Amino acid sequence: MSSLDSVWYTRCPAPTPLSIAHQLGWIDRQFQASGVSVRSIRDSKDPAVRQSHFTHALDYSFRQGGNIPPIWARSGGRETRVVGITTTDEFQAVIALPSSGIANGADLRGRRIGVPRKPLEKTVDFQRATALKGIVSALSLDGLTHDDVELVYLDSAEASLIERGNAAFLGLKRRYPYGDELLALARGQIDAFFVKGAEGIVLANQIGAVVVSEFGFHSDPKIRINNGTPRPLTVDARFLDDHFDLVTELVATVGQVAGWAKAHPDDAVRLIAGEIGVGEDAIWAANGPEVHRHLELTLEDGQVEAFDHFKRFLLEWGFIPSEFDVFAWIDRGPLAAAARKAAA
Repeated sequence: MSSLDSVWYTRCPAPTPLSIAHQLGWIDRQFQASGVSVRSIRDSKDPAVRQSHFTHALDYSFRQGGNIPPIWARSGGRETRVVGITTTDEFQAVIALPSSGIANGADLRGRRIGVPRKPLEKTVDFQRATALKGIVSALSLDGLTHDDVELVYLDSAEASLIERGNAAFLGLKRRYPYGDELLALARGQIDAFFVKGAEGIVLANQIGAVVVSEFGFHSDPKIRINNGTPRPLTVDARFLDDHFDLVTELVATVGQVAGWAKAHPDDAVRLIAGEIGVGEDAIWAANGPEVHRHLELTLEDGQVEAFDHFKRFLLEWGFIPSEFDVFAWIDRGPLAAAARKAAA
Protein backbone atom coordinates (compact mmCIF):
# COMPACT_ATOMS: atom_id res chain seq x y z
CA MET A 1 0.00 0.00 0.00
CA SER A 2 1.38 3.39 -0.95
CA SER A 3 1.35 6.34 1.42
CA LEU A 4 -1.20 9.03 0.65
CA ASP A 5 -0.88 12.74 1.33
CA SER A 6 -3.83 14.08 -0.65
CA VAL A 7 -6.84 13.08 -2.72
CA TRP A 8 -8.70 14.85 -5.52
CA TYR A 9 -12.45 15.31 -5.65
CA THR A 10 -14.97 16.89 -7.96
CA ARG A 11 -18.72 17.31 -8.03
CA CYS A 12 -21.28 18.67 -10.45
CA PRO A 13 -23.66 21.57 -9.70
CA ALA A 14 -26.49 19.20 -8.86
CA PRO A 15 -28.35 17.61 -5.92
CA THR A 16 -25.81 15.08 -4.62
CA PRO A 17 -24.98 13.87 -1.12
CA LEU A 18 -21.28 14.40 -1.91
CA SER A 19 -21.93 18.10 -2.50
CA ILE A 20 -23.83 18.42 0.77
CA ALA A 21 -21.21 16.45 2.70
CA HIS A 22 -18.51 18.73 1.32
CA GLN A 23 -20.43 21.92 2.15
CA LEU A 24 -21.02 20.67 5.69
CA GLY A 25 -17.27 20.13 6.09
CA TRP A 26 -17.65 16.39 6.59
CA ILE A 27 -15.39 15.35 3.70
CA ASP A 28 -12.46 17.48 4.79
CA ARG A 29 -12.80 16.33 8.41
CA GLN A 30 -13.01 12.68 7.41
CA PHE A 31 -9.79 12.74 5.41
CA GLN A 32 -7.97 15.08 7.78
CA ALA A 33 -8.52 12.51 10.52
CA SER A 34 -6.37 10.19 8.40
CA GLY A 35 -3.78 12.87 7.68
CA VAL A 36 -4.94 13.35 4.08
CA SER A 37 -5.79 16.67 2.47
CA VAL A 38 -8.60 17.08 -0.06
CA ARG A 39 -8.00 19.07 -3.26
CA SER A 40 -10.69 20.30 -5.63
CA ILE A 41 -10.29 19.38 -9.30
CA ARG A 42 -12.53 22.18 -10.52
CA ASP A 43 -10.70 24.84 -8.48
CA SER A 44 -7.24 23.87 -9.76
CA LYS A 45 -5.33 26.41 -11.86
CA ASP A 46 -3.99 23.58 -14.04
CA PRO A 47 -6.25 22.94 -17.08
CA ALA A 48 -5.07 19.31 -17.23
CA VAL A 49 -6.23 18.77 -13.65
CA ARG A 50 -9.59 20.46 -14.30
CA GLN A 51 -10.10 18.21 -17.31
CA SER A 52 -10.19 15.22 -14.94
CA HIS A 53 -13.69 16.34 -13.99
CA PHE A 54 -14.64 14.61 -17.25
CA THR A 55 -11.80 12.16 -17.85
CA HIS A 56 -11.38 10.81 -14.29
CA ALA A 57 -7.67 10.71 -15.19
CA LEU A 58 -6.26 11.51 -11.76
CA ASP A 59 -5.24 8.73 -9.41
CA TYR A 60 -6.68 8.92 -5.90
CA SER A 61 -9.74 10.86 -6.96
CA PHE A 62 -13.49 10.62 -6.45
CA ARG A 63 -16.43 12.20 -8.19
CA GLN A 64 -20.21 12.45 -7.99
CA GLY A 65 -22.35 14.09 -10.62
CA GLY A 66 -23.62 13.50 -14.12
CA ASN A 67 -23.10 9.94 -15.32
CA ILE A 68 -22.13 10.55 -18.96
CA PRO A 69 -18.49 11.58 -18.30
CA PRO A 70 -17.70 8.58 -16.04
CA ILE A 71 -19.43 6.21 -18.48
CA TRP A 72 -17.36 7.73 -21.30
CA ALA A 73 -14.13 7.48 -19.28
CA ARG A 74 -14.78 3.84 -18.38
CA SER A 75 -15.67 3.01 -21.97
CA GLY A 76 -12.35 4.51 -23.02
CA GLY A 77 -10.42 2.24 -20.68
CA ARG A 78 -10.01 4.35 -17.55
CA GLU A 79 -10.14 1.97 -14.57
CA THR A 80 -12.74 3.37 -12.21
CA ARG A 81 -15.36 1.86 -9.92
CA VAL A 82 -18.88 2.88 -8.97
CA VAL A 83 -19.13 2.65 -5.17
CA GLY A 84 -22.54 4.27 -4.73
CA ILE A 85 -25.44 5.71 -6.70
CA THR A 86 -27.90 8.50 -5.88
CA THR A 87 -31.21 8.72 -7.74
CA THR A 88 -32.78 12.16 -7.38
CA ASP A 89 -35.38 12.68 -10.09
CA GLU A 90 -35.67 16.09 -11.68
CA PHE A 91 -37.74 18.14 -14.10
CA GLN A 92 -37.10 17.05 -17.69
CA ALA A 93 -39.08 18.53 -20.54
CA VAL A 94 -39.25 19.65 -24.13
CA ILE A 95 -40.44 23.25 -24.24
CA ALA A 96 -41.65 25.66 -26.92
CA LEU A 97 -43.07 29.16 -27.16
CA PRO A 98 -46.86 29.58 -27.10
CA SER A 99 -46.68 31.15 -30.58
CA SER A 100 -45.27 27.90 -32.03
CA GLY A 101 -48.62 26.14 -31.97
CA ILE A 102 -46.98 23.14 -30.32
CA ALA A 103 -49.19 21.99 -27.46
CA ASN A 104 -48.16 18.37 -26.93
CA GLY A 105 -45.64 15.77 -28.00
CA ALA A 106 -47.58 14.70 -31.06
CA ASP A 107 -47.31 18.26 -32.37
CA LEU A 108 -43.53 17.87 -32.62
CA ARG A 109 -43.83 15.80 -35.78
CA GLY A 110 -42.03 17.62 -38.59
CA ARG A 111 -40.84 20.41 -36.30
CA ARG A 112 -37.30 21.65 -35.60
CA ILE A 113 -35.79 20.67 -32.24
CA GLY A 114 -32.55 22.34 -31.15
CA VAL A 115 -29.61 20.28 -29.93
CA PRO A 116 -26.51 21.95 -28.43
CA ARG A 117 -23.24 20.73 -29.91
CA LYS A 118 -19.57 21.42 -29.15
CA PRO A 119 -17.57 20.31 -32.20
CA LEU A 120 -14.26 21.16 -30.50
CA GLU A 121 -15.01 19.18 -27.33
CA LYS A 122 -11.95 17.14 -26.34
CA THR A 123 -13.81 14.70 -24.11
CA VAL A 124 -17.48 13.80 -24.40
CA ASP A 125 -20.16 16.24 -25.53
CA PHE A 126 -22.38 15.47 -22.56
CA GLN A 127 -24.77 18.36 -23.19
CA ARG A 128 -25.56 17.06 -26.68
CA ALA A 129 -25.98 13.52 -25.34
CA THR A 130 -28.25 14.77 -22.55
CA ALA A 131 -30.44 16.73 -24.96
CA LEU A 132 -30.71 13.87 -27.43
CA LYS A 133 -31.71 11.38 -24.74
CA GLY A 134 -34.36 13.79 -23.48
CA ILE A 135 -35.68 14.38 -27.00
CA VAL A 136 -35.78 10.65 -27.76
CA SER A 137 -37.65 9.99 -24.51
CA ALA A 138 -40.15 12.77 -25.17
CA LEU A 139 -40.85 11.61 -28.73
CA SER A 140 -41.27 7.98 -27.66
CA LEU A 141 -44.15 8.91 -25.37
CA ASP A 142 -46.16 9.88 -28.46
CA GLY A 143 -45.00 7.03 -30.66
CA LEU A 144 -42.47 9.18 -32.52
CA THR A 145 -38.72 8.80 -33.18
CA HIS A 146 -35.98 11.25 -34.07
CA ASP A 147 -36.68 10.50 -37.72
CA ASP A 148 -40.07 12.21 -37.32
CA VAL A 149 -38.50 15.58 -36.44
CA GLU A 150 -35.69 17.78 -37.70
CA LEU A 151 -32.77 17.87 -35.26
CA VAL A 152 -31.04 21.23 -35.58
CA TYR A 153 -27.51 21.18 -34.17
CA LEU A 154 -26.43 24.44 -32.54
CA ASP A 155 -22.64 24.65 -32.54
CA SER A 156 -20.65 26.41 -29.83
CA ALA A 157 -16.90 26.80 -29.52
CA GLU A 158 -16.98 27.37 -25.76
CA ALA A 159 -15.41 24.61 -23.69
CA SER A 160 -17.57 22.64 -21.25
CA LEU A 161 -15.39 23.40 -18.23
CA ILE A 162 -13.83 26.83 -17.84
CA GLU A 163 -12.10 28.02 -14.69
CA ARG A 164 -14.05 29.93 -12.10
CA GLY A 165 -13.49 33.65 -12.15
CA ASN A 166 -13.70 33.81 -15.94
CA ALA A 167 -14.73 37.37 -16.82
CA ALA A 168 -17.22 36.06 -19.37
CA PHE A 169 -19.33 34.69 -16.51
CA LEU A 170 -20.01 38.23 -15.22
CA GLY A 171 -19.14 37.31 -11.65
CA LEU A 172 -21.03 33.99 -11.58
CA LYS A 173 -19.37 30.62 -11.03
CA ARG A 174 -20.17 29.12 -14.41
CA ARG A 175 -22.04 29.43 -17.67
CA TYR A 176 -25.67 28.40 -17.23
CA PRO A 177 -27.09 25.99 -19.81
CA TYR A 178 -29.52 26.52 -22.69
CA GLY A 179 -28.15 29.85 -23.93
CA ASP A 180 -27.57 28.58 -27.46
CA GLU A 181 -31.02 27.00 -27.59
CA LEU A 182 -32.71 30.14 -26.28
CA LEU A 183 -31.00 32.33 -28.88
CA ALA A 184 -31.93 29.91 -31.66
CA LEU A 185 -35.54 29.90 -30.47
CA ALA A 186 -35.63 33.71 -30.41
CA ARG A 187 -34.18 33.85 -33.94
CA GLY A 188 -36.77 31.43 -35.25
CA GLN A 189 -34.17 28.76 -36.09
CA ILE A 190 -35.86 26.09 -33.96
CA ASP A 191 -39.32 25.37 -32.62
CA ALA A 192 -38.51 23.54 -29.37
CA PHE A 193 -35.67 22.25 -27.20
CA PHE A 194 -34.96 20.08 -24.17
CA VAL A 195 -34.35 21.38 -20.64
CA LYS A 196 -33.90 19.75 -17.27
CA GLY A 197 -33.30 20.44 -13.61
CA ALA A 198 -33.61 23.67 -11.69
CA GLU A 199 -31.96 25.76 -14.42
CA GLY A 200 -34.37 24.32 -16.98
CA ILE A 201 -37.50 25.03 -14.97
CA VAL A 202 -36.34 28.60 -14.23
CA LEU A 203 -35.76 29.23 -17.94
CA ALA A 204 -39.13 27.74 -18.91
CA ASN A 205 -40.78 30.02 -16.36
CA GLN A 206 -38.85 33.07 -17.51
CA ILE A 207 -39.94 32.84 -21.15
CA GLY A 208 -43.48 31.65 -20.42
CA ALA A 209 -42.81 28.42 -22.27
CA VAL A 210 -45.29 25.70 -23.12
CA VAL A 211 -44.19 22.45 -21.51
CA VAL A 212 -44.75 20.21 -24.52
CA SER A 213 -43.70 16.97 -22.84
CA GLU A 214 -42.61 16.50 -19.22
CA PHE A 215 -41.19 13.15 -18.11
CA GLY A 216 -38.70 13.68 -15.28
CA PHE A 217 -40.90 11.69 -12.90
CA HIS A 218 -42.22 9.17 -15.40
CA SER A 219 -42.92 5.70 -14.00
CA ASP A 220 -40.62 4.02 -16.54
CA PRO A 221 -36.96 4.48 -15.49
CA LYS A 222 -35.86 4.00 -19.10
CA ILE A 223 -37.71 7.20 -19.93
CA ARG A 224 -36.24 9.11 -16.99
CA ILE A 225 -32.65 7.92 -17.29
CA ASN A 226 -30.33 10.71 -18.40
CA ASN A 227 -27.09 12.40 -17.43
CA GLY A 228 -28.49 13.48 -14.06
CA THR A 229 -30.60 10.44 -13.22
CA PRO A 230 -28.96 8.61 -11.51
CA ARG A 231 -25.66 10.14 -10.39
CA PRO A 232 -22.82 7.74 -9.50
CA LEU A 233 -20.12 8.15 -6.87
CA THR A 234 -16.99 6.94 -8.64
CA VAL A 235 -13.39 6.41 -7.56
CA ASP A 236 -10.35 5.41 -9.57
CA ALA A 237 -9.40 1.75 -9.18
CA ARG A 238 -5.96 2.52 -7.73
CA PHE A 239 -7.52 4.52 -4.91
CA LEU A 240 -9.87 1.65 -4.12
CA ASP A 241 -7.18 -1.03 -4.34
CA ASP A 242 -4.55 0.84 -2.31
CA HIS A 243 -6.81 2.47 0.28
CA PHE A 244 -9.98 0.46 0.64
CA ASP A 245 -10.51 1.72 4.21
CA LEU A 246 -10.38 5.37 3.11
CA VAL A 247 -12.88 4.73 0.33
CA THR A 248 -15.12 2.93 2.83
CA GLU A 249 -14.96 5.95 5.14
CA LEU A 250 -15.79 8.21 2.19
CA VAL A 251 -18.84 6.10 1.33
CA ALA A 252 -19.91 6.09 4.98
CA THR A 253 -19.54 9.88 5.24
CA VAL A 254 -21.47 10.57 2.05
CA GLY A 255 -24.07 8.01 3.10
CA GLN A 256 -24.81 9.92 6.31
CA VAL A 257 -26.20 12.83 4.29
CA ALA A 258 -29.48 11.00 3.64
CA GLY A 259 -30.44 10.91 7.30
CA TRP A 260 -29.27 14.47 7.90
CA ALA A 261 -31.26 15.78 4.93
CA LYS A 262 -34.45 14.07 6.07
CA ALA A 263 -34.06 15.77 9.45
CA HIS A 264 -33.07 19.14 7.93
CA PRO A 265 -35.03 19.50 4.66
CA ASP A 266 -34.83 23.28 4.42
CA ASP A 267 -31.08 23.29 5.08
CA ALA A 268 -30.55 20.52 2.54
CA VAL A 269 -32.43 22.43 -0.16
CA ARG A 270 -30.54 25.62 0.71
CA LEU A 271 -27.22 23.84 0.16
CA ILE A 272 -28.41 22.29 -3.11
CA ALA A 273 -29.63 25.66 -4.34
CA GLY A 274 -26.32 27.27 -3.44
CA GLU A 275 -24.42 24.55 -5.28
CA ILE A 276 -26.43 25.05 -8.48
CA GLY A 277 -26.79 28.82 -8.15
CA VAL A 278 -30.58 29.12 -8.16
CA GLY A 279 -33.29 30.02 -5.67
CA GLU A 280 -34.52 27.40 -3.23
CA ASP A 281 -37.99 27.53 -4.78
CA ALA A 282 -36.46 26.27 -8.04
CA ILE A 283 -35.14 23.17 -6.25
CA TRP A 284 -38.52 22.37 -4.72
CA ALA A 285 -40.18 22.88 -8.12
CA ALA A 286 -37.64 20.95 -10.19
CA ASN A 287 -36.91 18.05 -7.83
CA GLY A 288 -40.21 17.81 -6.00
CA PRO A 289 -41.36 18.25 -2.39
CA GLU A 290 -39.59 15.05 -1.36
CA VAL A 291 -36.16 15.95 -2.74
CA HIS A 292 -34.61 15.81 0.74
CA ARG A 293 -35.73 12.18 0.98
CA HIS A 294 -33.94 11.15 -2.22
CA LEU A 295 -30.29 11.68 -1.39
CA GLU A 296 -29.45 8.12 -0.42
CA LEU A 297 -26.27 6.42 -1.53
CA THR A 298 -27.23 2.89 -2.62
CA LEU A 299 -26.40 0.25 -5.21
CA GLU A 300 -29.77 -1.19 -6.14
CA ASP A 301 -30.13 -3.52 -9.10
CA GLY A 302 -32.56 -1.14 -10.79
CA GLN A 303 -30.04 1.69 -10.64
CA VAL A 304 -27.36 -0.46 -12.25
CA GLU A 305 -29.78 -1.63 -14.94
CA ALA A 306 -30.60 2.02 -15.67
CA PHE A 307 -26.90 2.70 -16.22
CA ASP A 308 -26.67 -0.28 -18.55
CA HIS A 309 -29.65 0.99 -20.56
CA PHE A 310 -28.14 4.46 -20.83
CA LYS A 311 -24.73 3.05 -21.76
CA ARG A 312 -26.36 1.26 -24.69
CA PHE A 313 -28.00 4.54 -25.78
CA LEU A 314 -24.65 6.34 -25.65
CA LEU A 315 -23.00 3.53 -27.62
CA GLU A 316 -25.75 3.52 -30.24
CA TRP A 317 -25.44 7.28 -30.76
CA GLY A 318 -21.63 7.19 -30.89
CA PHE A 319 -20.89 9.06 -27.67
CA ILE A 320 -18.68 6.37 -26.14
CA PRO A 321 -15.89 4.50 -27.92
CA SER A 322 -16.53 0.91 -26.89
CA GLU A 323 -18.73 -1.58 -25.07
CA PHE A 324 -18.03 -2.48 -21.44
CA ASP A 325 -19.72 -4.44 -18.66
CA VAL A 326 -21.63 -2.00 -16.47
CA PHE A 327 -22.37 -4.68 -13.88
CA ALA A 328 -18.65 -5.42 -13.48
CA TRP A 329 -18.06 -1.66 -13.08
CA ILE A 330 -19.90 -1.75 -9.75
CA ASP A 331 -17.95 -2.46 -6.56
CA ARG A 332 -20.22 -3.13 -3.62
CA GLY A 333 -17.37 -3.67 -1.17
CA PRO A 334 -17.09 -0.17 0.36
CA LEU A 335 -20.85 0.26 0.75
CA ALA A 336 -21.18 -3.16 2.38
CA ALA A 337 -18.22 -2.46 4.66
CA ALA A 338 -19.67 0.92 5.64
CA ALA A 339 -22.99 -0.75 6.47
CA ARG A 340 -21.26 -3.35 8.64
CA LYS A 341 -19.33 -0.65 10.44
CA ALA A 342 -22.51 1.37 11.07
CA ALA A 343 -24.31 -1.73 12.39
CA ALA A 344 -21.46 -2.47 14.78
